[in-house]
Amino acid sequence: MATSRTAPQLHPALLARLQEARARTDALFALLLPNSFYERPVPERHRLIFYLGHLEAFDWNLLAPALGLTSHDPDFDKLFAFGIDPLDGGLPTDVPEDWPSIVRVETYNWRVRTQLSDALQHPTARAANTREIANGTLLQVAIEHRLMHAETLAYMFHRLPLEKKLRPAEPPALPARPRREGMVEIPEGPATLGLARASDEFGWDNEFEEHTVEVAAFQIDRYKVTNAEYLEFVREGASPPVFWNKKGEEWIYRTMFDEIPLPLDWPVYVSHDDASAYAKWAGKALPTEAQWQRAAGGAPRAGNFNFERWDPVPVTAFGARASGVEDMWGNGWEWTSTVFAPFAGFEPFPFYPGYSANFFDGQHYVMKGGSARTAACMVRPSFRNWFQPHYPYVYAGFRCVRNS
Repeated sequence: MATSRTAPQLHPALLARLQEARARTDALFALLLPNSFYERPVPERHRLIFYLGHLEAFDWNLLAPALGLTSHDPDFDKLFAFGIDPLDGGLPTDVPEDWPSIVRVETYNWRVRTQLSDALQHPTARAANTREIANGTLLQVAIEHRLMHAETLAYMFHRLPLEKKLRPAEPPALPARPRREGMVEIPEGPATLGLARASDEFGWDNEFEEHTVEVAAFQIDRYKVTNAEYLEFVREGASPPVFWNKKGEEWIYRTMFDEIPLPLDWPVYVSHDDASAYAKWAGKALPTEAQWQRAAGGAPRAGNFNFERWDPVPVTAFGARASGVEDMWGNGWEWTSTVFAPFAGFEPFPFYPGYSANFFDGQHYVMKGGSARTAACMVRPSFRNWFQPHYPYVYAGFRCVRNS
């Protein structure tokens, strides 16, 4: 039988990265016991079974039209298409029986992967000439979307009871290095935000267009605010972070797989509301996105990111940037005071118009840097993350500034 498949395999390096990302999320789901898939560890989010199907449904809905493929299960394509944002309304009220079995979802996943992989490895001439397929953009979106979920799933898995997940081997602890006190002076000068559209680098729509902001001189904390520093705020009456519990007179920290005495030299993880309240209590402020970028400078050399660890490390574990500021990449996203909004020249992705634009609502704040569970490809200077100010489950900390 004649075939219309005449184009060679597309983007072998990106296809290999997609396979690696799939393996990453497969390994994450393998940590769950079967009875955990119908849990809802974060009240505002879907049950975990949704996310098992969502990653493949997203890839299908994104790639299949461009590849000219026909769906084998339109109902699942729709069921697993979109997650929940807490601003959508009240808490979800579904019950486990409303969801399909794990076997049905895994069968759907296998068929989606098989069809997509075959079409990408042996594309038709029409598919190979589709602009977003030909330039690799759709594959980059599929890869980074999956890796984003590899992190946000960790936030949800973190809230599961310890006995509902399997514990993997963990790397040895990193020792703390001597701490240097005092804030760092950042002189007046430019901060480069965003990504140049003319570059060959991939970026999400909110990362464009590159521009320069003049930043007045300011002081910034050398390190992220630690659990020890935030404990003083709690002793003054502030609410403790959701990662803390108190047993008798002792504060206990909930890691992904254990409960340990509160690690005083780890960065504190809190909501934007709590970070803002602490900064005000300390007589300081949260940095703007431009201030943070000026202090951070260019691409990271090292840090606690790229899935090497499940939890934070001491804020002194890695060296300083050229500016003298430490621990800016990885080890916890950092809240800024900047409301998430488009840069001048913003253009929504035509194939995913709501990715950023749906959140330009004045109710989300920019985070920068990355956490231990952030993929290395997204620990880039132009990348912008965002969450609502009251959401407490993110691996996000902060540092403060004092304006000159």
